Amino acid sequence: MPNPAPYIHPEAIIGQNVTIEPFAFISKNVVIGDGCWIGPHTSIMEGARIGKNCKIFPGAVISGIPQDLKFHGEETTTEIGDNTVIRECVTVNRGTEDKLKTVIGKNCLLMAYVHIAHDCIIGDNVVLANSVNLAGHVCIEDFAILEGYVGVSQFVSIGAHSFVSGQTGVRKNVPPFTKAAREPLQYVGINSVGLRRRGFTNESIIQIEDIYRTLYVKGLNVTNATAVIEQEAPSSKEKDQILKFIRNSTNGIMRGLS
Repeated sequence: MPNPAPYIHPEAIIGQNVTIEPFAFISKNVVIGDGCWIGPHTSIMEGARIGKNCKIFPGAVISGIPQDLKFHGEETTTEIGDNTVIRECVTVNRGTEDKLKTVIGKNCLLMAYVHIAHDCIIGDNVVLANSVNLAGHVCIEDFAILEGYVGVSQFVSIGAHSFVSGQTGVRKNVPPFTKAAREPLQYVGINSVGLRRRGFTNESIIQIEDIYRTLYVKGLNVTNATAVIEQEAPSSKEKDQILKFIRNSTNGIMRGLS
């Protein structure tokens, strides 16, 4: 008995060497890049733009309509970068009129049961462990790692190379290079292990530690701490990255050690 075929809308654009397993559903206005594997019982909905060599596992729903009462059917997209792996039962909603798109970068890993809401922007090389839930308009920068069962409130930003411990709620922005844990979420150090794995020098790591010591340990408020960092910390791209993130954090950054 032959295997049942997937449903592929005639207007969908499918690249070369793409495998689409039985019972998969591919809607209209979908683009799937070369070399992808689309597992059985996946749903690729209208507006999906999937890069090359991606793997999407059974039960995932990509580019579903936003769970937002302000959505009125506007044409929006979900963009997924090359080499990203999306595991079982992940849901990714497409954008609304705010950004008109939801974006997941290259080389990301979204483990089982992750939910990414509308208008989220996820950078490259991001790992979201099992059952991470992102509300709308969340921004996660490159190389960030969120452990299992992390929940992120809407409009929150999580900086590059940061690490968020499992089963925590993220209601304030998490600056780059840091580790975040506890409830309510707070700074617990810098992500030195991750930084070393990614080739940061000892000198750079020490400079980052000094910056966050000023911000979180010396008893200064954020305004005074950033002024001291600006004046006294040695020049570096990491310093500029940290200061830019803090200045752009209009909804505040996570608290320090208590």
